[in-house]
Amino acid sequence: MSRGQSSFARVYDEHVWRVYAFLAYRLGDRETVEDLTQATFERALRAWSRFDSRRASERTWLLSIAQNLLIDHARRDRSALIDPLDERLTQSLAAPEERAAGSPELLGALAQLSGRERELLALRFGGDLTGAEIARLTGLTLANVQQITSRSLRKLRMLLAGEQSGHQIPA
Repeated sequence: MSRGQSSFARVYDEHVWRVYAFLAYRLGDRETVEDLTQATFERALRAWSRFDSRRASERTWLLSIAQNLLIDHARRDRSALIDPLDERLTQSLAAPEERAAGSPELLGALAQLSGRERELLALRFGGDLTGAEIARLTGLTLANVQQITSRSLRKLRMLLAGEQSGHQIPA
């Protein structure tokens, strides 16, 4: 194994579950998540010689590739809406290292968030990116990323509290 291959193998080992979790936050179909995770690393391997650590971290670079593949997937399959977090996710994700949410209550609450709110939470908690990394990746300001993330988490808490008390909180 060459030095470049061993280096890429390390990157794969360190980041495969973050990429998988990011995609799982966005999609509900385990097979599609697996396919897009594989495609992310295939594309990254082909471009590995051009990776520049001064421009982005490995994790940010991989998640931007995954995000682009997700956009391409949505364009190809307009009939399937990417409103991912439904009960299929709970039933289909079983790997212990996955960070995707598992409880039906949480999945239902996440489904009530806007696409942008889910995307930022997926990048933050699925992709394990910092606010600054998310800002660079999405083109938002750091303050905006922090505000949306904070507001989204408060909204989730309210939705979950409402479900636990038996009341539905309007979105």
